[in-house]
This record gives sequence, structure tokens and C-alpha cells, in this order.
Amino acid sequence: MKTTVKSDIEIAQKSTMKPIVEIANKVGLGEDDLELFGKYKAKISNEALVKIKTKDSGKIILVTSINPTPAGEGKSTITVGLGDAFNRIGKKVMIAMREPSLGPTMGIKGGATGGGYSQVLPMEDINLHFTGDLHAITTANNALAALLDNHIQQGNELQIDQRQIVWKRAVDLNDRVLRKVIIGLGGPLQGVPREDGFDITVASEIMAVLCLASDLKDLKLRLSRMVIAYNYKKEPVTVGDLGVEGALTLILKEAVKPNLVQTIEHTPALVHGGPFANIAHGCNSVIATLTASKLADYVITEAGFGADLGAEKFLHIKSRSAGIKPEAVVIVATIRALKMHGGVPKAELSQENIPALTLGFANLQKHIETIKSFGLPIVVAINKFITDTDQEVNTLLEWCNRENVPAVLTEVWEKGGEGGIELAEMLLKVIEEEENKFYPLYDISDSIDKKVRIIVQKVYGGKDVEFSQKAKKQLIEFEQFGWSNLAVCMAKSQYSLSDDPTKLGRPVDFTVTVREFKPSIGAGFIVALTGEVMTMPGLPKKPAALNMDVDENGNAIGLF
Repeated sequence: MKTTVKSDIEIAQKSTMKPIVEIANKVGLGEDDLELFGKYKAKISNEALVKIKTKDSGKIILVTSINPTPAGEGKSTITVGLGDAFNRIGKKVMIAMREPSLGPTMGIKGGATGGGYSQVLPMEDINLHFTGDLHAITTANNALAALLDNHIQQGNELQIDQRQIVWKRAVDLNDRVLRKVIIGLGGPLQGVPREDGFDITVASEIMAVLCLASDLKDLKLRLSRMVIAYNYKKEPVTVGDLGVEGALTLILKEAVKPNLVQTIEHTPALVHGGPFANIAHGCNSVIATLTASKLADYVITEAGFGADLGAEKFLHIKSRSAGIKPEAVVIVATIRALKMHGGVPKAELSQENIPALTLGFANLQKHIETIKSFGLPIVVAINKFITDTDQEVNTLLEWCNRENVPAVLTEVWEKGGEGGIELAEMLLKVIEEEENKFYPLYDISDSIDKKVRIIVQKVYGGKDVEFSQKAKKQLIEFEQFGWSNLAVCMAKSQYSLSDDPTKLGRPVDFTVTVREFKPSIGAGFIVALTGEVMTMPGLPKKPAALNMDVDENGNAIGLF
């Protein structure tokens, strides 16, 4: 008799939540420390954030992965399940995760609340509008665009060259037709005609700024530094020059507060901020992570996609900005992704294939080497899928054993926190026994091109970097503007270690091409655009939205 596997939303809807005030009490917060959004969601107040700053900090554990399949490898699921496992073994723990974007939620990848019995709740709310943070970021982004165009319409006192406006509008959806648009048509009263475009909200620099700001004052300062255009003298024009950083901060004053929710097993979780890791820095907010570290002894947090993207950016960008370091790193690996890296087509990933699995180990090995190069202890978490065979799992465990890499079979999708207890205990052992020698791979004073080369060669395993003529020109300009002492944020395909998504496994002797640089001065980094990576994704042939609906009682249907 065939067993019916429940969907994530069915599991979530049948779970019983506790009032969020009870969840807050677990970490020493009272009702007065919260700003309630109904019974099960809350923001932590500014007063509470200030009050806890003097507390000792807990240990941070970072969850990353190998290069994923298009559906993802369950990194968020492992993050939630691991937090629940720590809770089960009596540790005071909090989870710190990103907020989902509506783009991938209604596109192909799905939401970002975990899966199975390792989810954060209320799953429907978090995957849709939640507490309105992404709407606030979208509004602030587009308010800036409107104020910029109005400045030009009203006389252009800053002498902005409308051909050199770099600030785009934003919408939190995958909408390819908005990548390039013409605005201001219809005559003098409709504005100055020019080319424009849209980014997805999570690629907006305002999202990165909100996620890297330490408090409201720092948020305003970072917003003021954002470069939005260049004048006729080819000098950068900032938000501060336009004089609207105060208005933008006003729009964002609630969004900057972290959101408190719970897991199915009632572990406290902060879900806040959501930059993509292939086109931004891919980590939840600094405020949420630091808050969690003040409220709990252990913080389980994640960084988007593989260790070549999210983890590298966590360690080079977020760690520097927040003054934190992880105690250990979990690398999530799945049998199906390893088989994909061994050459198995997507349609055949559920079939046993030991030779392909073995070939795919090369991808995992590179990510292990990368995290070790940062001087950090690691544990490999094998995220078990129902299609995995015992022989495949044992083959992977045996390989890890031969490589002297701690590895644990993890079944948190099916069993919740119980399925992650062995992983939690292994992490505690590794943190206790292994020395943490964390250090970045590049110095912040290195030139921009040197930072890019170090990332490509040491993190991706590439041979060289090629800069387009435009990128070469920008390197000279950025040096003149005093921007070389900033971190680098690589925008690259998540599917490959290279900038070519078709080069799976562990490619060698490849060259990464940087086609353009984008200054994110407010965030504190320079974005290097490579390959075909776009800041506005498109929808697949059959988007997930086709399966979504709502019943007569207002319950979501088809939301994974």
C-alpha cells in the first residue's frame, strides 16, 4: 500500500502554535518587549533591543551547503531542525533566518520556512506578506526613484546626468519584462524620458543596507551613502546629496525591527531580512543575528545557496560588519545534488546511481576545503530524502570517514528535532574539541581586483579572472572615488562553482568573467556581476503560482 506524503503546508496547518508571548518568555522577553502582529507574530521593540545589548553573546553556528539543484537542498529545513534538536537536548537556542521573497515563492524554488516537520510558523504568513518588511523596502526603494526623477524634473540642481542614473525601481516578483523599461513618455508634464529598469526587491541595495545596519542610526547613515547616479562631471551622487535619507529611514523604521516567530516544536526564531545570495550577500539581518546571540546560548543561522556564495559572503561581509564569527559551519549535502554533480539528469535523480554519486563527491570536497581555508570547524549534514537508498547513504558516510570529515545522517524533514539530535551532539563535540582559527581570505585593504581574484581562485577553484572593458574602467574610477577599501559581493550562478551554470561538479582551469561592477556603498561592498546573473529573475514555464489557491475559509492551498 502506497504511503501518502503530506505536503509542507498540510503539516504546517495541522500544527498547533503557542502564543508568541510564551515563546518570547523562553528567551527572557516579556509582552512589553514585543510589538504584536496578532497572536503568533511579533517584532522586538527598540527598547528591548537596546536593553539586551550588554548581555554576553552566545555561540553562532552557520549552515551552508554544496551547490544546489534548482529546488534547493533543504538548508532552511536543516537550520530549523537543528535548532529544534538543540532545544530537545536542553540547550537555550534561537534560530535566525531570512524572510522569503514572493518572487521565488510564486516561481520555482519555493518558500524559505523549512520543510516537513522542521518549519517556522505561521508558514503561510511568512511566505506571503508576513509583517510587511519587504513591502516597506519596496516602497522605500521606489520612493527614492520617484524623488530622484522629481529632482530632475524640477530643475536638476545636482546636475544629474539622466544617462548615468544607476538606481532602479523594484518589485518583489519575478517579472522579466520589467528588466528594461522607458519612463517619462507623454510630454513635459510626465517627466524626463529615460531608460530605466526594475530589480527584484531582495536585490535592492536597501535590502542589503537594512540587513547590515546595526541600528536605526546606522541604517540612516548607510542609506545616505548609497550612490544613485552620476553628475555631468562623472562624480557620484548619493542619497545624502538628494537629502532624502530621513524620509527613507522613516519608511523603514518598523521594518528594521526583527520578527519573532516559532518552529513547529516551539523553538524561538527570528526571521528578518532576505537578500539573495547569488545577486546580494544572502544573509539574514545583523540585528536579528546579534539579538539572537544576546538572548540564547546558541544561534543557528543560514546563508544562501552553497558555501561559494552565502558562506563566503557571511564570512567576508556580514562577519566583518557585525564583528562576529561562527563557532562551526554545517555543510548540507544531499544524495540527489551529488548525483547531479556526477552527471545525472534532473529526471533521474531519484534512481540509485553509486558511480555518479561518487563523482559528485568532488563538489562537496571543494566546499569542505573552502570552509577549512577560513580556519573553521565543519560538520557535513546529509539531508535525507525518501528516494535515497541505504547504499547511497553509506557510500557518502564512508567517503566522509575516509576524508576525516565529521558527517551525520540527518532526518529532520521527517522527524523534526529528533532527526537532528546526532547532528547537534556532533556540533557540540566539534566546537569543544576543534580549534577555531577563523580569518578572512582577503584583507579589506586589498584592491578590488585582488579581492575578486582571491575569491575566484581560493573559493571557486578557478584559474583566472577576466574583466570586461567596462569593468576595467570602473576599477579605475572606483579607486579614484575611494571605494577600493570595501568588501566584494560576487553575483554568480548558484549551480556551479564557476560562472557557467552548466559546469557542474568541480570544474578546473576555468576563468570567471566580471562584466560589470555595481557600487553598493551604503551596504559597504562592491557587487561584481558575472556570467548571465540578473538582478530581476524570470518565471519558469510552469510557475508554482499555478498550484496556489485559497479555500472559502481563507486557508492557503498549494503553498508547497
